[in-house]
Amino acid sequence: MNMDMQVETAELAKKVMAIQNNISKVIVGKEAVFQKLMAAFLAGGNVLLEDMPGTGKTKLAKALAASLDAAFGRIQFTPDLLPSDVTGLNIFRQDKGAFEFTPGPVFCNILLADEINRATPRTQSSLLECMEEKQVTVDGVTRSMERPFFLIATQNPVETTGTYPLPEAQIDRFAMQLSMGYPTMQEELMIIDRYQTEDPLEELKPVCSCEEILQMQQLCRQVYVSDGVRKYLVQIVQATREHSALMMGVNPRGTLSYLHCVQAYAAIKGREYVTPDDVKELCVPVLGHRIVSYRTGQGGTAQEILHGILDTVPAPTEEWTR
Repeated sequence: MNMDMQVETAELAKKVMAIQNNISKVIVGKEAVFQKLMAAFLAGGNVLLEDMPGTGKTKLAKALAASLDAAFGRIQFTPDLLPSDVTGLNIFRQDKGAFEFTPGPVFCNILLADEINRATPRTQSSLLECMEEKQVTVDGVTRSMERPFFLIATQNPVETTGTYPLPEAQIDRFAMQLSMGYPTMQEELMIIDRYQTEDPLEELKPVCSCEEILQMQQLCRQVYVSDGVRKYLVQIVQATREHSALMMGVNPRGTLSYLHCVQAYAAIKGREYVTPDDVKELCVPVLGHRIVSYRTGQGGTAQEILHGILDTVPAPTEEWTR
């Protein structure tokens, strides 16, 4: 069984690398961001990309959908957007004498919710059910989403005029919060060369199917987590609840999301087991947006607080394989 897992995780890592190489034709650099994004995807979660406009967030989502031969949907969130514009609605058809459901853009495989914090809380809440239960309920009828379903939401961390901050209940439904960041000088020169005459996104071909992604998601749940690593992960979560500067620590949903993400991250690295380094690497992306300080900046930023916790909680040193 262990040998089978080694072979299967090695094959999974190859498929992820093929997707990464394909996306690298469109997105220059950002391999570390992509690997964390894929870890969230394979863990069955969603991602919040918080970054400046024009850093490649939309390109990344489109390139991922094109690489998977997946249905792509995009919603530009604005203050006048209604929940029915997201989920769909029933329209009366006179020729049929009955109401007919018209699906909204959420009925896809990869959905880009652009500038999600510009919509009202009422419209933002229309995504809660599809993010958590992978389903949509309209007029009392529940419809399942297509599988796999992956939501990539974006927001501008600086511009706050005309925005509605996401409530903690919704932020908590994102497996990770990531940032693309500005490119280096060398990367920006490569971007200019690549996009000077054409858009490489238009030439992108699929290298993986949605069926394969579903199989990869199932495989990630089988990645081994030793008792020591499991306890280490929980100790980090518990430390956020006991920290003097934090009003709200990580909840059990966050614990499970943390576990599933490190399992997927280990598989992406070609391992059938999780190491303490995997837990450390994903600590800030998975937990940073789930903790709330008493006052902004008190005790440091979320990243500083979590790094302090990692320095305090001793990492296990025993064997992590089966």
